[in-house]
Amino acid sequence: MGRTLENKQEIVADLKQSLSESTLALVIEYQGLTVAEITDLRRRLRPTGTTCTVAKNTLMGIAIQEDEKWQPLSELLKGSSAFLLVKEDFSSAIKAYQDFQKATKKTEMRGGVMEGRLLREADVKALGDLPSKEQLMGQIAGAINALATKIAVGINEVPGGLARALQAVAEQEQGSSAE
Repeated sequence: MGRTLENKQEIVADLKQSLSESTLALVIEYQGLTVAEITDLRRRLRPTGTTCTVAKNTLMGIAIQEDEKWQPLSELLKGSSAFLLVKEDFSSAIKAYQDFQKATKKTEMRGGVMEGRLLREADVKALGDLPSKEQLMGQIAGAINALATKIAVGINEVPGGLARALQAVAEQEQGSSAE
């Protein structure tokens, strides 16, 4: 029994809603995965704010038809497609998918779309190699802290240097007056 027209329209509306909340959409070839393996993939992606959606390519095509931001996705709609819709931390999401792919060796990354640009597998891999948001914030905080420490040490050194200079001048004057 096939899906009704209302059911298909509901699926397209859900896909549009998910895409509107996403910053990155990845397309993977999922043929050959068991239900348990797809469940495992979804479990790995959940902490990163990513959803794994399996939908017919025609329904995804209809969902992206009116949105220029997601238009390049149409090039990737072939075969058995699963869509990883990343809301925030794309680096962690890509790493979670790569870990899953290494474990199962059954999926293949076709590519993705981010900010209206088509990304090939190498581009997605490069995005995955970027540090996560938390790591970047830690690096920035460390750099700011190091700078503040250097400034504090420099400011603290001014009175000490001035005191040493005054001491040297005083000693020199005492030496001159003793002669």
